[in-house]
Amino acid sequence: MKRKKYGLRKVPEMVDLEHGQPLRQTAQPPQRESTGSMNLLFCINRKFITLFVSCIRSIVRSGGYAHYDAYILHSDFDQRGIDALGQDFRGQVDFHFIRVPETLFEGFPESDRYPKQIYYRLAAPLLLPKDLDRILYLDVDTVIINPLTELYETDFAGNFYVGCTHTREFLTKINQARLKSEKAVSYINTGVLLLNLPALRENVSLAEIRAYTQERKHALLLPDQDILTALYGDKVKLADTMRYNLSDRILAFYNADRSHEKADLAWVRAHSVVIHYCGKNKPWHDDYIGVLGVFYQEIIQTPAGSGGKRCEQPPNQETP
Repeated sequence: MKRKKYGLRKVPEMVDLEHGQPLRQTAQPPQRESTGSMNLLFCINRKFITLFVSCIRSIVRSGGYAHYDAYILHSDFDQRGIDALGQDFRGQVDFHFIRVPETLFEGFPESDRYPKQIYYRLAAPLLLPKDLDRILYLDVDTVIINPLTELYETDFAGNFYVGCTHTREFLTKINQARLKSEKAVSYINTGVLLLNLPALRENVSLAEIRAYTQERKHALLLPDQDILTALYGDKVKLADTMRYNLSDRILAFYNADRSHEKADLAWVRAHSVVIHYCGKNKPWHDDYIGVLGVFYQEIIQTPAGSGGKRCEQPPNQETP
C-alpha cells in the first residue's frame, strides 16, 4: 500500500475507537482561549499531591482560561497542605477542599492502585456546591497541552457526561455481559469527564450505586469505570479520544491502522489537548515505554513562576 509522507498540512482523520468510524474529516487545532473561569474536579488523597501539582501546572500553562476553581474531594488533607497549594498558584487557581466521610463508600472494592477516592467522582454532583452547573473531572496522571475551552463548553445535548472510550466495538458485548448492563454502550474511561451537574443531581442515586456495587463487586475490574458505564453509559456523549484522552496505547493503536496516515508528536502537539498516562505505563517510572512522556517532562521542567515551583524529582506513586 503506497503511503503519503506525513506532514502537518495533512491532518489524519479522527477515529471513533469504539466503532472504527471517522469522527470527522479533519481536526482543527484547539487554539481558542477564554478570559473566563473554569471549574475543575479532582478526587485524591495526599499520596498523589506531587502528580496533582504537575497536572495543575499544566492546566495553568495551557488550559486556555484566565482563572480556575479547583474542587478537591478528599478525606485526608490537612490545613498545612491546603495552605501550601494556595501559595503556589495564587491568583491563578482557587482551591476548594471538600472533605468526604470515608464511611460514604464503606464496603466498596479498593486497593493500593484503586483507593476509595476513585468513587468520589460518582458522588461529586451531590457533594459539590449547588450553584455549579458544569465541572471537568481529571485524573492527576493527565497533562494538558492545549486549551480546554472547546471541551469544557461542549453542549451536553441532554447527556449526563462528556467522556471518551478506550475500547473497541468487539469488547462492548463482553462488557455488557460482565456488567449486566441493560444496553450495549461504549465502555467509558473515567479519567477525563465533563459533568452536567444539574442533570446528575436529579438522577444520581448513591443508594443505586451502592446496590449495584454490592451485587456486582466480584465482577468489577476497574471499579469506578465499571459502575459509571453500567449505570450511566447510555447518557455519555462521546468526545474525540485522540484529542481529549490520548494515551501511548491509543496512539500506538491508531498508528498501527494503515488505512490512514500516522499521527506523530508534531501532530499531537498541535491537535491533542489531554495526555493521559493511564494504566501502569507512567513516564515517571524507570520502565516507561512510550513517546508521550515528553509532555510530562516539559511540565516538571517548567521554570518557577509558570504556575507553582519546579518539580526537581519525578514522583514514584501510582495514580487513581
